[in-house]
Amino acid sequence: MKNEIYVKERSYTKTIAKIGVLSAVASVLMLFEFPLWFAPNFYQLDFSEVPVLLGTFAMGPIAGIAIEFVKILINFVLNGTVTGGIGELANFAVGCAFIIPAGYIYKHKKSYKTAIIGLIAGSISLSIIGSLMNYFVLLPVYARVFGAPLQAFIDMGNLLNPAITDLKTLVMYAVAPFNLFKGVVISSITILIYKRVSPILHR
Repeated sequence: MKNEIYVKERSYTKTIAKIGVLSAVASVLMLFEFPLWFAPNFYQLDFSEVPVLLGTFAMGPIAGIAIEFVKILINFVLNGTVTGGIGELANFAVGCAFIIPAGYIYKHKKSYKTAIIGLIAGSISLSIIGSLMNYFVLLPVYARVFGAPLQAFIDMGNLLNPAITDLKTLVMYAVAPFNLFKGVVISSITILIYKRVSPILHR
């Protein structure tokens, strides 16, 4: 009985340690952002979801959610906030929209095929939830916080794509493709490196 308790406590401690390390790596990766050619430069691509997905595949969706939460919390502590935490909550929701479908599908049957299916589902979910969050929450909040009209963001999109003429088309032609592109890139990197780091994450 004591041995079982010891094993469980040791396993729990290892899981917490892995979550902490992966969250820290993800937080560092959040600092390195890159603009994309088809979206206004306030949308920046970063690779912080890679360690979150690695942890999700290795330890399950609950661990992935924990990594996502700690990542956002660390970023909040380091950089502060200008949105009263709304932006951070929205980013957490969007991140979870990506990792949860991927994690649950992969957990059901761990194989290369289900990993691909899960990542496709996660990328689509990311694009849909990210679009809705931007339309209803993020863009209106940022416009209010920075004292700029929503039209200013729309005009930035219009400079890149004349088809962007209002909030709906900004989301349709910039936000949705941005999140879908991000999902594909992050998924590709995860697939490429997961087998290499999997033995470490399963120790």
